[in-house]
Amino acid sequence: MAAHLREPQDPERDGHAAAQDPSRRAAQYRVDREVDRERAEHGGAPTDAAEERGATGTETSDESTAPPRRRMDDRALWVDTVVDQAIRRGEFDDLPMQGKPLPGIGGTHDPDWWLKSLVEREQITGVLPAAQLRAEHAALDETLDREHDERRVREIVADFNARVIDARRQLTGGPPVVTPTRDVEREVSRWRQRRR
Repeated sequence: MAAHLREPQDPERDGHAAAQDPSRRAAQYRVDREVDRERAEHGGAPTDAAEERGATGTETSDESTAPPRRRMDDRALWVDTVVDQAIRRGEFDDLPMQGKPLPGIGGTHDPDWWLKSLVEREQITGVLPAAQLRAEHAALDETLDREHDERRVREIVADFNARVIDARRQLTGGPPVVTPTRDVEREVSRWRQRRR
């Protein structure tokens, strides 16, 4: 926020340093390209950055062709001013996380962070019916094997089929229900064979 406190830059020293450092040359190229784009938008003709700085590496003193660094400093100063004015108006008062550490910073990266934050924000509870029915379908044989009565096996399979059909009819969103229903008589005969 203290862009106006920066010490003035020596153009010749900076020009020489930029010529030595490839990353500074690349940054200067991007800034020059942005200046040319702004001039084109405002009706001015784009100029070559090397032509603007001259052969000696010093910037011209013409205000209409302000050096890119000065324009960037002006932008930084403008941003600082706008933020300071917003602070004085109180637009940053009473923010929800004011004075508290940001949640989720630190620790390891969790690829499912967005899903966990959605569940927490929307207070989603339980499991989606499609996922729950798939899990029950996979474990249905084990569930039936724990039963000792054929009537109870029929009830469990009939209840499972009814919940699958009901979930297919629901239009609440989420993944589609692709779990197949089970034939009651076939499941009873398989249950008998496994009991032997």
